[in-house]
Amino acid sequence: MIRSMQRLSAATSRLITRRALVASVVVWTMALAPHAAAAGAGEGPGTATTKPPVSATLESCVEAPEQAERSATFAGEMSMIPGAAKMEMRIDVLERTPSEEAFHVVAAPGLGVWRWAAPGVKTYRYLKEVTNLAAPAFYRAAVRFRWVNAKGKLVKAYELRTQRCIQSLLKPSEVEAPTSE
Repeated sequence: MIRSMQRLSAATSRLITRRALVASVVVWTMALAPHAAAAGAGEGPGTATTKPPVSATLESCVEAPEQAERSATFAGEMSMIPGAAKMEMRIDVLERTPSEEAFHVVAAPGLGVWRWAAPGVKTYRYLKEVTNLAAPAFYRAAVRFRWVNAKGKLVKAYELRTQRCIQSLLKPSEVEAPTSE
């Protein structure tokens, strides 16, 4: 009986030790998972690659029966990264009609130009409104970001696409009239 109690006690002890080990591994994994993922996604041993602090959004999309009243507003936002001295952003507007298979760049004054943040800015946000849009068509923006160091050398570059702005052919009767009270 004592011998079987000792075996049971040893088995229970191993079971408890295994559970404690599993619990500590789970806690360790949860605590270090973000760091391990960053280190594992690196370009080489010991380097961490993370997504640059950028965003590209469709801020507004205005449909209207008259072409002159149709518009889309696109925004890009970026934050300073280590090693960079200057931030630059470029917004290109892309258009696709229903008969086309792919988007193409729209040429217009003020589009496709690199804009830079003032020195010392930590977060740079740039808005671009495009008006007089054709219909039916889809519009989106390709927002390019780049960071350069004090010597003008490229530190990092990134590009994002916004959601689509859909411009359909609206008839004046399809537009909701303002209600008067």
